[in-house]
Amino acid sequence: MPRTIWSGAISFGLVTVPIHVVNAREDHSIHFHQVHLEDMGRVRSRKICEIEGREVAQSEIGKGYQWGKDTIIPVLDEELREIPLPTAKAIEIEAFVPLESIDPIQIGEGYYLEPDGQVAAKPYTLLRQALERSSKVAVTKYAWSGRERMGLLRVRDNVIVLHAMRWSDEIRDPAALKPDEVDLTDGEIAQAEQLIDRLTRDDLQGEEFTDRYTEAVEQLIDAKRENREPPAAEEPEAPAQVVDLMAALKESVAKAKASRGEDATVHDIPKKKTAAKKTTTTKTAQKKPAKKAATKTTVRKPRRSA
Repeated sequence: MPRTIWSGAISFGLVTVPIHVVNAREDHSIHFHQVHLEDMGRVRSRKICEIEGREVAQSEIGKGYQWGKDTIIPVLDEELREIPLPTAKAIEIEAFVPLESIDPIQIGEGYYLEPDGQVAAKPYTLLRQALERSSKVAVTKYAWSGRERMGLLRVRDNVIVLHAMRWSDEIRDPAALKPDEVDLTDGEIAQAEQLIDRLTRDDLQGEEFTDRYTEAVEQLIDAKRENREPPAAEEPEAPAQVVDLMAALKESVAKAKASRGEDATVHDIPKKKTAAKKTTTTKTAQKKPAKKAATKTTVRKPRRSA
């Protein structure tokens, strides 16, 4: 059973739900020690006081805020715990919103909320069922580790989950990163949509959704422990430079079909009877008066998903 990270309550109007917070994720990655390569001795990080020049114990270490060049203001953990902030003792629900209204980039770590004893079972179940029936999530505020945070409450397998969230001003504006506008044909967009359809899944179960890096590290460690050669690494294919976008899309669709055991024959999309869209490829041809000017096709923005 995972250990309790924080104990408090959910404040839901005048309803209080006592809860324990436990981590919803497990770390299965392989961790290494720092060692001296010459003799394999452990290299440790030691906390040294700059004034006394000696190593200090954890019990002697506290927090200090740098004010100016030469002044440090000490701040005790007890003082932080006693800050007059409602969210220091409870997870305060501020609003209920549709999940799709929240940008996934704001959503972070997840924690399970466990009701604190039988007295909390009824209000806990009330909040859980209200969230399920409303098809909404709760936006909250809470204070952990010396700072106030924003959170999101949702339901997973009859358990309330708290997700840490980033404040809006912590998300960088990506406007400067987007490329210039380009011209795309309807055919190219349709092929991309067909590729999305072929790669659509109902869930994330399968061998392709396993941590192959950790498995490879385990095999490497086993081989070194048994004094044998580690498995040979496959040479990755260098990504090819896309010259013909339509050809690359068609080949991708064919590979997606083949991976699912479908007919991998690539069929051209029937041409529409409307006027051809403008492409970036220049062709020499006799100029003919157009009945209707070609319209510019722009890329449709995908809907946000939770």
